[in-house]
Amino acid sequence: MQFMPTKTFKTSKTFTPLLPRLIRIKDAPFYLGMDKNRFNQEVRPQLTEMKIGTQGIAFDRLDLDAWVDDLKSRSEQPDTHQLENIEWQKDHRDSPKGTNSGISTKSSKERDFTKALALAILKKPNAT
Repeated sequence: MQFMPTKTFKTSKTFTPLLPRLIRIKDAPFYLGMDKNRFNQEVRPQLTEMKIGTQGIAFDRLDLDAWVDDLKSRSEQPDTHQLENIEWQKDHRDSPKGTNSGISTKSSKERDFTKALALAILKKPNAT
């Protein structure tokens, strides 16, 4: 990837980088930090192309910046105090069926099995 050409100009005692206003089509995806396929699919249809010479195509840097600003505004997270008002945090039961009042059946089933096992072991086979 190539770096976009920048020049500096002197203002009072400092040097300020000068970015070009028009960015050629080969440099535009790099300017936005994406590959050319994604640029052609998502960004390019929303921009105005400008002809440079007979074959050159360029985009206005400010249009590219505006596209990024729009993307950023659509993907920003809401403020923390707004999250408190959202009711996405609900109390959930441990069981999807809920709870039933009454006696637990687990221990009674275990007792019944233990009794049946003891009877089966103690029961003598019939003599024939």
